[in-house]
Amino acid sequence: MKKKKVLSGLLALAMTASLFAGCGKAAGTSAEGGSSAEAGGNEAAAASEGAGEEQASSSGYQTTYGSKQFDNVTIQVELFDRENAPSGSTITDNKWTNYVQEEMKKVGINVEFVAVPRSDEIDKMTSMIAGGIAPDIVLTYTYSKAKDYYDQGGVWDLSEFVDGEGQAANLKKYLGDSVIDMGRTNGNELYGIVARRATTARSNFYVRKDWMDALGLSVPTTVDELYNLVEQMTKNNPDGRTDIIGTTAWDDGYFLAAFSKLASDPLQSVISCKLTRDYFDEGMKEFYRFRNKLYNNGLVHPEYYALPTDDYISYIINGNMATFEDHVGANIDSRLGYALPTLRKNYPDADLVAIPPLKNIWDNKQYSTTYSEGGLIAFCPKTADEETVEACVTYLDWMCTKEGGFTLYHGFEGEHFEYDEDGVPVVIDPDYNTADKDWIRGDLFLTGNAGYFETVDDFNKATAKQYPGYEDHFIADQEYALVGEHIEDIDDSLYTSPSQAKLAADINLVRDEWLVKVITCPEGEFEANWDSFMAALKDAGVETINEERTAYFSNK
Repeated sequence: MKKKKVLSGLLALAMTASLFAGCGKAAGTSAEGGSSAEAGGNEAAAASEGAGEEQASSSGYQTTYGSKQFDNVTIQVELFDRENAPSGSTITDNKWTNYVQEEMKKVGINVEFVAVPRSDEIDKMTSMIAGGIAPDIVLTYTYSKAKDYYDQGGVWDLSEFVDGEGQAANLKKYLGDSVIDMGRTNGNELYGIVARRATTARSNFYVRKDWMDALGLSVPTTVDELYNLVEQMTKNNPDGRTDIIGTTAWDDGYFLAAFSKLASDPLQSVISCKLTRDYFDEGMKEFYRFRNKLYNNGLVHPEYYALPTDDYISYIINGNMATFEDHVGANIDSRLGYALPTLRKNYPDADLVAIPPLKNIWDNKQYSTTYSEGGLIAFCPKTADEETVEACVTYLDWMCTKEGGFTLYHGFEGEHFEYDEDGVPVVIDPDYNTADKDWIRGDLFLTGNAGYFETVDDFNKATAKQYPGYEDHFIADQEYALVGEHIEDIDDSLYTSPSQAKLAADINLVRDEWLVKVITCPEGEFEANWDSFMAALKDAGVETINEERTAYFSNK
């Protein structure tokens, strides 16, 4: 493998010291041989080859898969190790890494996988880059780390490998401009390739529809209507139960969308991250006042703040929970243990459905909190030479083909899936897929999160097939989670400011202490506790973080 060490040890150490004084939060969320998927991909590659030859970039780099035959170039690719490889395999030597290697050899590229513990990827990346031994494709969910390395001259500008005609045609088609641009600087340099999420749907609010119907209640559209629904289900339960928990909020975004005063301001909404939002978003005071009202009227568990996950799940499947907020699809996802099918074993007539977002209390509009449309980011350190980078981008382009990412995610037709009448790949045997490929598919497929799908509708149709008899629930979950205008990145994964890592622990301690007091105090003491909470957040440094995030996002 050709390498040129363009970074001195001094520069590497300086970068490490400045960039990783603290670490940010990682974001943000599976028979070889001739198959139709494989054949379709080869046809696509052949078509790309012709286009690439005719439209070679003026830079000379040809990165559309099939447009160039490399001369035995080796690339090293980071691969997250979750210590879940099946018996007889390793994370770097298994059926699917072997498939990748064989496919890439067709265009003269040798792929070597470098295992990195998923739980320790930031620290591992730090040490590898400092030592000049990082792989040629490095992965992270923390974009700011890749951007910082680029700013200090340690990462390739990939624009000259991607932006020209005939370059990375499959990648550009699959990702789209908006996702690709997430990896750019203000000067339009491309410091990394961002993966595209198959869907940005994030959270829902679920209700016992059978109880709602029995009480003659309509689907709530406002905060007040929701409160009434929760109260009626709890205190006038149609089944005559007296052990009902009205609701519990996981603070995953549904209520944020209803109460946020920043919802209509995309810039301020992303600046105001999870650590600082309580302080800078005036709507959060009203959100916690609402939760205080629920608590004081006996509509939430009296010790909600210490409720184990297992108990929470148990309340749902045993019919004790009237409503709840959770991740999208939570009402039917059997893997989470509180699926509607499980509830129906105990109560055959029960129904759990998602409802659309409530109208925001400030502007009467509907908002949904969503994931960013980008997933992880892949970048190339300057320890790789030009031809190696060209091969790396070709590899990422291959990921966006039928024989690339599609096969890695869905497997082979006839073995892992069959197409239905709508052309949707439907899993044949979920248990077989789980054991054979699902354990690694998400980590090998570098240009997509949540699966290889051309559109959100494709994702919805294909994934719904995993829940026979509940397809309509799944589709509704997905659609309701994207209603109205979108509030993106509420987990602040796009950027970690310099002070966040240093101040996060103290701020979270303040939030843990005071939010319990704010929510559980008598209603007459709410204002005083809120003022004390704000003062404690200020003392913990929220204003410093906000200043840093304002400067960063205002210059994007």
